[in-house]
Amino acid sequence: MSLQYHLKIKEGDVAPYVLLPGDPKRVPIVASFWDEAHFVADSREHVTYTGVYKGVPISCTSTGMGCPSTAIAMEELARCGVKNFIRIGTCGTFQDHVHPGDIQIFDSACRYDGTSYHYAPGPFPAVANHEVVQA
Repeated sequence: MSLQYHLKIKEGDVAPYVLLPGDPKRVPIVASFWDEAHFVADSREHVTYTGVYKGVPISCTSTGMGCPSTAIAMEELARCGVKNFIRIGTCGTFQDHVHPGDIQIFDSACRYDGTSYHYAPGPFPAVANHEVVQA
């Protein structure tokens, strides 16, 4: 397999499980909590580390800002064998009882973007795999 154009990764560089923060500066911070971690690539807004956490191979790739760059990252990661994508990081809310710094685990999201409509029809829900959320 050839090197992916935007992420500068290839098959074997990443684990089947990938954490996806937006900000590239967060990737080495996330990787610092793993049992093993090594730098893989840095290209534009996409930084990738791969390692092991509690015996499980894991990677972390920044997606940059917004849905279009996230779609690019996920497509290239999928071409390299990634099976589980887990978005981590900040998000917006419409609920007054949620405050900055609160930790939330979401199982779905509102699709107020343009990119996701190229992957699924408008009314199709953006819902996470229940087994992944439970894990």
